[in-house]
Amino acid sequence: MRTLTLIFPFLLASPALALTPEEVQVATYTGGVLPEGQSGLTMKLQILLDRAGISPGVIDGYKGGMSESALRAFEQREGLPVDGILDPEVWMLLGGNTAEPVLGQYSVTAEDVSGLTASIPDNVREKAQMNELGYLRVSERLAERYHMDEDALIAMNPQAGFAAGETIVVANPGEYVEGTVDRIEIHKGSQRAVALDAGGAVLANYPVAIGSNSTPSPSGTMHVKAVAMNPTYSYNPDVNFEADGVEEALTLPPGANGPVGTVWIDLSKPTYGLHGTDSPAKLFENHSHGCVRFTNWDVTELAHMVSDGVSVEFLE
Repeated sequence: MRTLTLIFPFLLASPALALTPEEVQVATYTGGVLPEGQSGLTMKLQILLDRAGISPGVIDGYKGGMSESALRAFEQREGLPVDGILDPEVWMLLGGNTAEPVLGQYSVTAEDVSGLTASIPDNVREKAQMNELGYLRVSERLAERYHMDEDALIAMNPQAGFAAGETIVVANPGEYVEGTVDRIEIHKGSQRAVALDAGGAVLANYPVAIGSNSTPSPSGTMHVKAVAMNPTYSYNPDVNFEADGVEEALTLPPGANGPVGTVWIDLSKPTYGLHGTDSPAKLFENHSHGCVRFTNWDVTELAHMVSDGVSVEFLE
């Protein structure tokens, strides 16, 4: 559970550097398409979609591919015409004009500022010699906790040093979705993963990175074999791919900045899984080596709803 104090427009104040908290909280939709670039309306929309179980990926306030794909996913779930464009009906169903504040205040704790990783080398062999591939900065840790882009979090708190005792403004995406997943569909074309219950209802929908033409994601149906939280990573160039010219098998330590992030959901096809990432903002830019990458927070939510035997279907 996230400990937040909700904030209202008259409590907000921030220098006019990029997007301010006030611009986000007072944003409302009066028609037309989303503004180009970064806007308070887009950030508010992203937070409302996240609350509705339709992940926009990182909350950053920018109009882009992940936000459009989330709108399409919401429209499809609600039985609306699917065009990925905000309209009054979508805004109303998301509760846009009546929603509780989309931002909150959070007090940084001593635990938040402890246990950081000093630096992470680029070479896979050097990574394997470390104890943890953890968060490098307090702002990185808190951005992931509140589903935000780190740069957006910093920009909305320009005076913050992210030290224990400070109060900062964060997104309020709501609590994790709860339920029992019966089936997961990986839609390669739209780069979305859909979690459904036994009755076929959509519990959650997430943006993902899939494989490239040279290292494609699999096809067909398989099932979940196991779920590992905070996993290590087995690097085996004879089975998967070679990195940095390293030819021997290695085990990389766990951590949010490890190759598979904070969760590994093992699939029945050997070496394939659903997992987190150290680069959440680049899900729609980067390809995986065949597995399916989620943001760390999305795959953590999913991991708490799946169990061994859940089917995972890859759709073209």
